Amino acid sequence: MIGQELAIQGLKKTYPDAEHPVFDGFSLDVESGCLCALVGVSGVGKTTLLNCVAGLDRWEGGSIRIGETVVPESAEDRSLYRRKHIGLAFQQPHLLPEFTVRENLEMPFRVEGALTAGREAWVHELLAMVSLSHLSERLPNQLSSGQAARVGLARALVRKPALWLLDEPTGNLDPETANEAFSLLLKLHQELRPTTLLVTHNPDLAGRCERTVRLGAH
Repeated sequence: MIGQELAIQGLKKTYPDAEHPVFDGFSLDVESGCLCALVGVSGVGKTTLLNCVAGLDRWEGGSIRIGETVVPESAEDRSLYRRKHIGLAFQQPHLLPEFTVRENLEMPFRVEGALTAGREAWVHELLAMVSLSHLSERLPNQLSSGQAARVGLARALVRKPALWLLDEPTGNLDPETANEAFSLLLKLHQELRPTTLLVTHNPDLAGRCERTVRLGAH
């Protein structure tokens, strides 16, 4: 298991000029390795919560902790925190178009100048886990939307993060392709057991998770 416990305590978050806070004393504990769906109507703060946990957004009060690590305040420290602890995947996978599938997965290591033989082997293993080994040398524009989504999911796990944060990762796919991609998501989670927060509007997908947290309107 690569996941660690997530503890959110008393989170307060308000956007400038907003009439109401997004969160006012919100708390949530997610045990290590749990696959937790975040559901609720649009505008209740699902993506905002992911952004706070990832250190992409600031908040006014409360704390967020992963294992023994508290999300830091400075931008530089939060960037290091994300690199060490967080894997992010979105509705659009945002693959680098000029690089192959394999190179997209290797990129986090290449940026650090730390692409070792062991990490190369791990990338190949990840590609096999999402059934894309045969497409490793293709460019993103040569992939179907479902294949690109799988690359995005795998890339978010390449650093073996404690937290896997997924914002509607199958939201732009047709129902059949979304179901296939979600099945691979479940496989990846079962193999590695990161602590996972999954934002979804799909009740069927939420029902396949181990836990569901419904965020309510203010």
